[in-house]
Amino acid sequence: MSRTTTAKIAKAILGATCLAGIIATSGAQAAKVNFDITETSIFTPVYGKTLPPIGHVNFCAVNRSECKNLGGTTRKVTLTKENWKIMHEVNNYANKTITPVTDDELYKVPEHWTFPTNAGDCEDYVLQKKRYLEGLGFPAETLLITVVLDELSLGHAVLTVRTDRGDFVLDNMRNDIRSWRSTGYTFIKRQSQHNPQQWVSLTNRGYNVSHTTAAGKE
Repeated sequence: MSRTTTAKIAKAILGATCLAGIIATSGAQAAKVNFDITETSIFTPVYGKTLPPIGHVNFCAVNRSECKNLGGTTRKVTLTKENWKIMHEVNNYANKTITPVTDDELYKVPEHWTFPTNAGDCEDYVLQKKRYLEGLGFPAETLLITVVLDELSLGHAVLTVRTDRGDFVLDNMRNDIRSWRSTGYTFIKRQSQHNPQQWVSLTNRGYNVSHTTAAGKE
């Protein structure tokens, strides 16, 4: 993707200022991004349908265009060096520019999903990264909001990017991008590729993750 094309998409979808920092850093970042991906068969298993988080239900009620049915498409991003670099730039940029704050602190409610301005919790990071990547040409159905349990068994939300080389995770808790298997997380549920309002279970065990418990966590 040329820089001119990237800038046009970013301006049309997000506004010129939102991605200025990302686009401007592409040259500096390029040498630092490692594209040595050797894992195989790294797609998250799916165990049928499940209920969406209430925060996502409420978000879709307010932001209908962000949750429209995509017609059952299940494409995967071709993981080129350029796409890998863009994924890192978006992840780093959002992590750097959004301050982690709980919904209780910001909105005086336990759960509120929204696009952040300069602060938010983990779901807000995910929504912003998803918006950035869509603006940079990634298909919406390859960018899936995902609920996990972290290493301390606390609820957390990350963005799964479905690629032809596996499922990779953008996380506000770290700047490096990892295969889902390499995160150390327990994967609970995520959006369906067929319909972003529907969710699928990523575990056959009975977990119940309700709402945000700490800044940057779900």
